Amino acid sequence: MYHPKASQIMAVFLFLYSTNPYHSFSATHKYLRAGSSLSVERSNDVIVSKDGRFSAGLYSVGDNAYCFTIWFTNSANFTPVWMANRDHPVNGRRSTISLKKDGNLVLTDAGRFIVWTTNTTSTSPVQLCLLNTGNLVLQSSENIILWQSFDFPTDTLLPQQPLTSKSKLVASQSRTNYSSGFYSFYFDNDNVLRIYYSRLEITSVYWPNHRKASWQLGRANYNTSRIALFDLIGHFQSSDNMDFFASDFGIGPIRRLTMEFDGNLRLYSLDERTGNWEISWQAISGLCTIHGLCGPNSLCVYPPDKIRCSCPPGFKLKDDTDWSQGCEPIFELSCDPLDSKFIVLPGIDFYGYDYNFTLGATLQECQNMCLELCSCKAFLYKMSGRGTCYLKILLLNGYQSSSLGVKMRIKVPKNMTISDGGRLETIPLSCNPKAVVELGRDYKQKQMNSSLNYLWWFVVVMGCTELISIVIGWWYLYKTNKATSSIELGYILTIIGFRRFSYAELKKATKSFSTEIGRGDGGVVFKAELING
Repeated sequence: MYHPKASQIMAVFLFLYSTNPYHSFSATHKYLRAGSSLSVERSNDVIVSKDGRFSAGLYSVGDNAYCFTIWFTNSANFTPVWMANRDHPVNGRRSTISLKKDGNLVLTDAGRFIVWTTNTTSTSPVQLCLLNTGNLVLQSSENIILWQSFDFPTDTLLPQQPLTSKSKLVASQSRTNYSSGFYSFYFDNDNVLRIYYSRLEITSVYWPNHRKASWQLGRANYNTSRIALFDLIGHFQSSDNMDFFASDFGIGPIRRLTMEFDGNLRLYSLDERTGNWEISWQAISGLCTIHGLCGPNSLCVYPPDKIRCSCPPGFKLKDDTDWSQGCEPIFELSCDPLDSKFIVLPGIDFYGYDYNFTLGATLQECQNMCLELCSCKAFLYKMSGRGTCYLKILLLNGYQSSSLGVKMRIKVPKNMTISDGGRLETIPLSCNPKAVVELGRDYKQKQMNSSLNYLWWFVVVMGCTELISIVIGWWYLYKTNKATSSIELGYILTIIGFRRFSYAELKKATKSFSTEIGRGDGGVVFKAELING
């Protein structure tokens, strides 16, 4: 008898194990060919650049939430470079990134719904590869680039990656929430690179210095080419004359330019010995000038160590776990001018969103205008020149600075008592390390076309009707066949003149089958006597 060898048994076992979709072996890839895919269920199913510095695959960004991502392989902490679906994470099971044979790269979730796609086609063979520059490139066999990640940045620029009129950097919402946030870096309509804050239908620009004209800051708005990039030695140049160098200028470190969730634009250099990132340039040194950092009705202040947010007297923190929610008043204002007064806050300004400004007004006139305007929340009075009055209807972008040389006057109820003389108090955040932030997203399911839906139900109804008809038909034939057999038997007995006897009658006539008179192929013959002859 043939006995298979252990090696042959192992080979068969490995073949069966590897062909099981739930137990398939995974490995890093140099590229992705047409007809192949990366699975979310295989943690090592990633594409790696030739030098090993960059990786691309489905990366976990939360509880059962994954994004198709490019990241730095050797960074101590997860540092993404690019994300395809940052606002629409996919499920942790059965989600795949697939390169179709028609040249289209498609990300599908657990319900096989298309979450993201490159919308590309090619009649020749294609492949997806990750270059040493960090650029993910989809190209044909003729080396024609069909799509590349460098054309669609998220919050980060890499060396030699251009920022154009068709692209922008959008910050994440927080250090761990990679969804699109509230800060953007892009070319404005006047061809100048600016940083914008946009939230709750409020949009404002705060960098470069919004108090000065572009030409005063060395920017040019006549060049309509709108292109910017930084090179391998850490030199950034832009068509609007924005120009800067990394503090560690020169060839060597891996660098990235990132629009941060805190509203600052920073250039980082990687220390490959530790895997940590060091700041080599940043756009804004005075962080309190960043709009929206502390939220509405709040103030950004500078304690000795780092910035803090504070609520003005008469206000309280709206959410003690999130400064960006701002402050809310603990009072209600009346439109009657006689029911309000003002508290004075020196060195404070809420930039922008003035109802109007009046030249040549006195302090008393400015105060009366705010009292008579029901929507006025505060006013700023500047003594320079003829005296300027600014009425505030929204308290946004508040900050404290001794260099301002102005006093903000906030309207409060006349009967309200101010403790501590109106002194500002910085409020620490009350962070819960076990708190869970829900992303609040639903996975979409495929919707069936209405005509196909009707067709589906028609087929189901017809199938059920046919099945019921078959069952009824078989039942009718069975009953009919049984009745017919009994009738036919009786008809035959009538013709031949014999009567049917029951078993009891036969047993009695043969005296319990006691006398055998013959035997043959048809069976045994017993002697019987019938009473009625």
